[in-house]
Order: sequence, then C-alpha cells, then structure tokens
Amino acid sequence: MTLFGVDMMTLYLWGLVIFGCLTLLYILLGDVLDGIFDVVDAGPLNPTVILSFFTIFSASGYILEKFFGVESVVALIISSLFSLLAVALLYLFVLVPLKSAETSLGYSDEDLKGKVAKVIISIPRDGFGEIVLTIGGSTVSRSAQSYYNEEIAYETEVLIIDVKKGVVFVTPYNEFIEKNQQ
Repeated sequence: MTLFGVDMMTLYLWGLVIFGCLTLLYILLGDVLDGIFDVVDAGPLNPTVILSFFTIFSASGYILEKFFGVESVVALIISSLFSLLAVALLYLFVLVPLKSAETSLGYSDEDLKGKVAKVIISIPRDGFGEIVLTIGGSTVSRSAQSYYNEEIAYETEVLIIDVKKGVVFVTPYNEFIEKNQQ
C-alpha cells in the first residue's frame, strides 16, 4: 500500500525518526516551552501524549511490516490500536500520578508563620540562635530571635510568630499555649 506515492514502510520509518526526535526535544525542552507559551493543561491531549502516540504508532507499524510481513492495512489498524492502548496506559499510570505528585519544595517567609520548630542553637537575650523545622518533607534551619526578647534554651519547641529579613521571631510553644488558654 502506498500513501502520497510513498511506501507505507518508508512513511512509518520517517514518522518514527521525526516523532522520536520531536519527543526527545519535548522531553528536554518541555518545561521551557511550557513556561514560554504558558500551556494550559489539556488533559490527555497534551504534547507528551500526542508525540508518544505517533512515535509508538510509527514504530509498531514499521516493525509489523518489516519483520512480520503483515499487510499494510492490517498493520495500520494493529499499530493504531496498539499505540492507542500504550498511550492510554502511559497517561493513566505515569503522567497522571506524576502530575498529582508534583509538589514544590519552595516556601515563602509567610509559610513559616505559625509553624512549630525546635531550637538547635540556644537563643540568647538580644541575640540570635537557630531553629530547625520540616516543610514539605525537607528540613529547614533558620536564624532566630526571641519575639519577646527572652532567652530560649536548646531543644525547646518554639512557635514562629514573624519573619523579617530572613530571621524568624519565635516564642516558646508551651508558654504560648498556656497564655492563650487563660
């Protein structure tokens, strides 16, 4: 069978080369392109799915005709169904879980307010110490000062009240709870 005056096996091979290269380029530059064009999530019709479909379609069609000697019309139908199934599985079991698992480790100073941390370097009166806390699965340490200008001992649990110029202002957590219960 020929299409556009070209043998189907040749079309499959060229499709494999072209869509394989485009898929590789999209994998390498996809984040940049998404940022430039501000691509809206199109669900299952995103570029990864479309490029994968045509790459698998071309590869399976070429293999069916070249190595199994399957007739062109049958190879077209089988490779279409196979690539549709493969891309559906790719979307459901790889792309959707990756998208939902995508979380940012970034945080702002505003995110720190109200968090409970632990003092790892005691905080002197009118001085600086250091606290450690967990945000988004990562451990973060920050310079700290006492909010009420009091000394805070090592390993005391503290509540972050404010953040200014990268320094967190803290108060002992237990004292804060006792004051607010009264």
